[in-house]
Amino acid sequence: MKIPFFQQLQNWAGQPVRQLVVAAAGPARAGIERVLRRVLAELPELLATAVVDVATGQVLAGYAASREFRPGAVAGPNAEVVRQLHALLGALPEQQEQLEEVMVTLRSQVHLLRLLPQNRQFLYLAVDCRDTNLAIAREVMRSSLERFETLIG
Repeated sequence: MKIPFFQQLQNWAGQPVRQLVVAAAGPARAGIERVLRRVLAELPELLATAVVDVATGQVLAGYAASREFRPGAVAGPNAEVVRQLHALLGALPEQQEQLEEVMVTLRSQVHLLRLLPQNRQFLYLAVDCRDTNLAIAREVMRSSLERFETLIG
């Protein structure tokens, strides 16, 4: 699969700092942009956020607070984690559960992945543990995606 020029340029140069970049097209574009703008408004101290396509690992929209945080660099590995967890759930006997959220805790950061409706994309969020309350970050993600569901559903 050929990577679009925009994605190649972003991978090479890095995402612009403190600027929301939306690469998604079509009817979901406005909803994705609204989700990220709401997350940014409610968590202004976040390190990075993005909406990522699970199947391809491509960033549909993203934001980084500094050059050290590149949503495009972590999107593919995070998408692979989601795909592997879906496979794990499928391998469990008579499992009626669905994957909603993945949390990775590091010494000074928390990385959250929350699936969007139909499990085709996920919202990625990276925060500094010293600046952001985990419960608030999770609630912002959940409520932002609820609004997204009402926009597209």
